[in-house]
Amino acid sequence: MEWLSAENTIAVLTAVLGLAATVGALWYERRVPRRKRIGYRVQLDTAIGDNVRTGGANTRLGLFDETPEMSDATLVLLRVENDGSQAVSDADYSGRALHGLTAVFTGRTVRGLAVTAPSGDDHLMEHFTPAAGLRYEGSTLHIPRVPLNRGQHYKLLVLLTGGPVGGDVTLSGGIQAGDVQPNRSTTLDGKPPLLSRPAQLLTVLLTLSVVTLASIILLREDDPPPIECATGELTVLGSTAFAPVAEELAEKYEEDCPGSDITVSAHGSASGVRELDDSGRKFGRSGGGKGAPPLLAFSDGPRSDGLPRLAETRVAVSVFALVLNDRVPLRNLTLPQVRRLYRGDVRNWKELGGPDLPVVLVSRGSSSGTRDTLQRRVLGGSFEIKASSDDCLSKDDASVPVTRCELDSTDQVIDAVGRIPGAIGYSELRAAAGLKGLHRLDLEGHAPSAEQLVKSGYPYREIEYAYTYGLPPADSLAAGFLAYARGTGLDVIRTHGHLPCATPEGLRVCGEGRPGSSAGAPLSPSSDEPPNPDASPSSDESPSPDERATRTN
Repeated sequence: MEWLSAENTIAVLTAVLGLAATVGALWYERRVPRRKRIGYRVQLDTAIGDNVRTGGANTRLGLFDETPEMSDATLVLLRVENDGSQAVSDADYSGRALHGLTAVFTGRTVRGLAVTAPSGDDHLMEHFTPAAGLRYEGSTLHIPRVPLNRGQHYKLLVLLTGGPVGGDVTLSGGIQAGDVQPNRSTTLDGKPPLLSRPAQLLTVLLTLSVVTLASIILLREDDPPPIECATGELTVLGSTAFAPVAEELAEKYEEDCPGSDITVSAHGSASGVRELDDSGRKFGRSGGGKGAPPLLAFSDGPRSDGLPRLAETRVAVSVFALVLNDRVPLRNLTLPQVRRLYRGDVRNWKELGGPDLPVVLVSRGSSSGTRDTLQRRVLGGSFEIKASSDDCLSKDDASVPVTRCELDSTDQVIDAVGRIPGAIGYSELRAAAGLKGLHRLDLEGHAPSAEQLVKSGYPYREIEYAYTYGLPPADSLAAGFLAYARGTGLDVIRTHGHLPCATPEGLRVCGEGRPGSSAGAPLSPSSDEPPNPDASPSSDESPSPDERATRTN
């Protein structure tokens, strides 16, 4: 039979193997959840007294021999670690008691305790205080709610009396969306294996499936490229917040579409849109009024009405966040509080319930779409107080009540906020994730999240527009790249924390903006609709006519 060729047989067997591995992975994930998990193990359980059952012969000198209570003493070294796939915060401990975990040494009495943390994690020791719940009584040791990043650990050296070596040692406690479980290590102080044996087997099976399928694909005749493919050169300008998405989309497009060359040069939304318009006008004059330059600009928010020749496509919704130095422990601000901060009305964080630290505003330049979105969506159309510092540390203009500086990129803003006590800034959502020295703020009790955007109505977000000079020809690289972004590239957009417009959830949010247009569809370059009055959240203080007249970006 023709269909029963060696190639088809291998393909069928590979598909079956991949399906079995996938089903096994799902079963394993359901039976052995590893989202948030505290693991523990006894690394040492030894006798230090000469009258310990099952402890073996030993010799004592010094303090061990001089203290009568030490005759039946044992030492246990207990290692506690986060061996799950997510960080565990102090709020993840779900018990009602002050402490987070409870260690029980069955048959023995706790006499003393020493806690150690690895070099570089010395800050964990701040949590081991009696006020945080650290105490022991009888055979029980209460351990505080210690936040642990993935892979972090601490050790408890416990002095015990009254029981044999090898007695039961258990650690218990409640973890939201997780659990507390014993783990194992092959060496005295080694780390547990990255994958368990079932997970290793599944990984091998999946790898074999992928390698076999890849081999089959290579042996087959070349398939035609995706329908979005086009050849030529294209330069992508604009938003620095969306630049990581543009760079990955460009890389994948070039891999899928030989003959294409895409360069990403992001220097800000406003500057990118202006460069596109200027280049389009020059290109039109030199080309006899026909054609368009090989340029595309991403912008955090819509173009101004003064650029009617630019055609737009809604690509995604970008979520932004206010970021605050960790020396200020506030986690939520209201919109009126944010507006007071950026007007310069709040000079010290103690005015908002924080510590006695001066407010430092770390901002972006006037071409930044992230800054423009803050002003429209959060500040209600008002502008930040004028800059008063070049280095974000010293105030150069005494007439300005607070220190405010302007930096060129999101990375520079994040670095400055993390270094400067009392500093607050803003960034694209994923840019500040997991960094030390700063944390993201909720607004009006809503966390910055693309997944919950439709339900929460979180205000600091904006539609990400793609602009071309006029409608690009269907066979152009610009048109192919945009179609690729709204089709094959949806997973890339999601991976970077944005909400694609070409999804049911994104369609609802991307329907904002210019009225009378469908989300994601290119607008006619001659369209000149007024801006949507509902695009910005309501403000408790609208800008004055003078302020509106002086707007420059």
